[in-house]
Amino acid sequence: MFVDTAKVFISAGKGGDGAVSFRHEIYVDKGGPDGGVGGKGGDVIFVATENLNTLVDFRYKPELKAEPGENGSKRDRHGVSGEALFVKVPVGTIVRKSGEIIADLTEKGQEVVIAKGGVGNAHFKSSVRQTPKMAEKGEPGETFEAELELKLLADVGLVGFPNSGKSTFLSVVSNARPEIADYAFTTLTPNLGVADIDDGSLLIADIPGLIEGASIGKGLGTGFLRHIERTAVLLHLIDVYTDDVAKAYKTIRAELASYNLDLMNRPEIIAITKIDGLDDDIVQMQIEAVKKVAGKTLVFAISSSAHLGLIEVLRALHLQVIESRKQVDLTADDEEEIETISLGKDKIAESWAVERVEDDDRIYFVVTGEKIEKFANRTNFDNYEGVNRLRDIMKKLGISHELRRQGVADNSFIHIGDNRFTFVEQ
Repeated sequence: MFVDTAKVFISAGKGGDGAVSFRHEIYVDKGGPDGGVGGKGGDVIFVATENLNTLVDFRYKPELKAEPGENGSKRDRHGVSGEALFVKVPVGTIVRKSGEIIADLTEKGQEVVIAKGGVGNAHFKSSVRQTPKMAEKGEPGETFEAELELKLLADVGLVGFPNSGKSTFLSVVSNARPEIADYAFTTLTPNLGVADIDDGSLLIADIPGLIEGASIGKGLGTGFLRHIERTAVLLHLIDVYTDDVAKAYKTIRAELASYNLDLMNRPEIIAITKIDGLDDDIVQMQIEAVKKVAGKTLVFAISSSAHLGLIEVLRALHLQVIESRKQVDLTADDEEEIETISLGKDKIAESWAVERVEDDDRIYFVVTGEKIEKFANRTNFDNYEGVNRLRDIMKKLGISHELRRQGVADNSFIHIGDNRFTFVEQ
């Protein structure tokens, strides 16, 4: 079964909690702190492989979860970091989060961190804080629903009306075995095959579903048009028995343009198919008719079943693909390193907002901002010193001043993310 879209729930590992502990050896007077740091949560990492050509596995395993980091413990025992989860996906997979592309895996072996694991707690022992009585919770790992989309990365994409000979061509020149019959829409899923030519090879994709109106949902609709977008060269097949070959050519071109205007500039070769048994003058007449509307595009006459003209077409395609690959760069950007939380004066740290909410007789304040929400998520609200540290951070960032400006009072409730605590004047 071919599946080219899927939804998965991705959950990176939570960072391990820190430990509050002090040395208690009988011969050590006033032993210092020896609480260990929590381990980092595991990342979720996608790896592109050529051994897969469908997303069907994700239909049966819709949740991808990495291991959490272990908690720290006494005697300075740091928690072990959680193992990263490596997930194999087909080359050509696009990953979206809330509709935005966060990864595009276009090369074999390419690895992308899709969700970052939470970091463990911070160190609190310092020259001015020699007996810390608090420890942070580990930061939650990134968690979200991702949309996966597969766009086949092929050298050549076969386009044309149903029954134009695409599947037969693919079955003859490659190792693919698509279903073939004398009726429209025999091919219901994309088929891939590798054709060897001289000292090279071509990865060829047979794209189903192209009829007039496909770009607006007719026939098989737009479901498989996405697979044409990444082919280096298009091979446009037209049945020699078509009454108006020029109109057939222009119709398919119009559908490609309606779906993605960039496809109009994609290198293209035309092949008039099923010529075996026809007089040469009839074949030539059809070739000339296509050339009138195709400009300088190369036009060949072939018969897949009789093996006529196939070598010439494959050689022309091979040359076009080599030239096209020189001009197109499909590589993805390198991933950035994991960012750690700090209270530096960067744009993120300074970006926050306070909203006063009046709900019936109740008044509370909602604080939002990427950095302050991360600090709140890592605060142990059962620990008095931990909550006071969060209040100190709010004061340094200017949040406390804004709360007072909006009329906050002692013991007013403050909401930061999923956390709630009371305001205390310091």
